[in-house]
Amino acid sequence: MVSLDTTAGTASLTTLFQKTTRAMANTKSAAKRARQTTRRTAINKRSLTGVKNQLKSVRAALKGGKEDVIKTASTSFVSALDKAAKAGRIHRNAANRHKSRLAKARAKVAAAAKA
Repeated sequence: MVSLDTTAGTASLTTLFQKTTRAMANTKSAAKRARQTTRRTAINKRSLTGVKNQLKSVRAALKGGKEDVIKTASTSFVSALDKAAKAGRIHRNAANRHKSRLAKARAKVAAAAKA
């Protein structure tokens, strides 16, 4: 099954070359549920990958130590977390835990900059 990535407009190479062995559905409803699961899995995976990439950029910004870069990276990360939590792709407590740890890290960098 080849799916088109809506953002890039090109066929995803991973879906072209994946070897998947799916169980054959016995009923129409089971086949429909399998299709829905496939679509939802792809959407969830894309969303969580975006959150992870945002987290990597925040960690890199924290290592850099520049306050303006940290602020922009952290606001985009918090936004991505909130959207993922709202959609149920990540648990809200996990999102809040990430935000809390981010706030602590930002405070630590700000304190180090003042000293």
